[in-house]
Amino acid sequence: MAPLGPFGPLVAVGCSGGADSLALTRLTDRWARMRGGAILALIVEHGLRPDSGAEAHALSEGLQQRGIASRVLRLGLPAGPRLQERAREARRTALLAACAEAGAPHLLLGHHAEDQAETILFRALRGSGSHGLAGMAPLSVAAEALILRPMLGIPKARLAASLLGWGLRPVEDPSNHNPRFARARLRAGGMMGLDASAFARRRARLAAAAAARMARAVRLLPEGCAEIMPEALGQDATARQVMAALIRVVGGAAHAPAEAAVAALLAQGSGTLGGARWLKGGRWLVREAATGGWQAGLWDGRFRCPPPPAGFMLGALGPEAALFRARARHLPAAALAALPALRRAGDGKLALVPHLFYDAMESVAFYPLHFAPLGGAATETVTECHHSG
Repeated sequence: MAPLGPFGPLVAVGCSGGADSLALTRLTDRWARMRGGAILALIVEHGLRPDSGAEAHALSEGLQQRGIASRVLRLGLPAGPRLQERAREARRTALLAACAEAGAPHLLLGHHAEDQAETILFRALRGSGSHGLAGMAPLSVAAEALILRPMLGIPKARLAASLLGWGLRPVEDPSNHNPRFARARLRAGGMMGLDASAFARRRARLAAAAAARMARAVRLLPEGCAEIMPEALGQDATARQVMAALIRVVGGAAHAPAEAAVAALLAQGSGTLGGARWLKGGRWLVREAATGGWQAGLWDGRFRCPPPPAGFMLGALGPEAALFRARARHLPAAALAALPALRRAGDGKLALVPHLFYDAMESVAFYPLHFAPLGGAATETVTECHHSG
């Protein structure tokens, strides 16, 4: 845990009841108590099996009997295609929202060494690039919390043995072995001896190189755009990783675009990809078109803010950006057009543009808003975790 800190008094842990997350919950609870802190176990109930609700309730009660605070997050996902992918996305969203609500700035997840190897192999089979083949990061940044995976170097067998010694019985999700799902088929075929720790070290090296390149070549602005020095950025693998991260945050997306698409964009020198637009000349990366609405405290996947005040609507500044060229000559017109703006709901009259200090209505003079993109920070925190045994 030490390389992933420092920590506050409350830490959230995603707990499914499986061996990995249950072991993490037990270990984190003991670790937090020794330091005068506490944990909150977050139990996601997807509603995909008849018994899942009862299992989540029983898990919550069992944890609370051990003095561990818990909360059940019910999703109720509908059946349909991409079920496991949709479940993962909904689970992540629910966990992070619960962290923000509870005031827990850290979310711990129980991915272990076999999960890391499985992720790497799965990405390899899907043609992932060098960054994807580096595996999951031990620390990643979301707008709501830091996501930590402290057990990536620990084998699952060791976690199961620890549970046995503590007298805890994990819950087994049958979907983990259902051959309908690609990851279950992959598990059945074995991990082919992949060394997860080697990939973790490789990921740390890639992250360090990307952070250094971004520091030299990029200036990410609070208006949600990026100023780039193309000659310093380059077109190599590190440049592709940097540009992919920038496209993700500027475009307001949860995930970065494919490496091949990023390579093509770099070779072209300008263009659109993933909701972002790289302007001719290569100096500016801006939002292609601000079309997303306000949802769960986030507008257009980029700006963290409260819901619009009564009688007002929140949207992109759009063509009215031309009115502000004199006061914002440091930004391209396309970046100005994508800025958030409040308008009166009745007549659509412009009322407030926070980034440009424009205020036509005293009633909404204070509207807190800041750039905090959906997919988290553009650079990955460089952390290597070492585990013995």
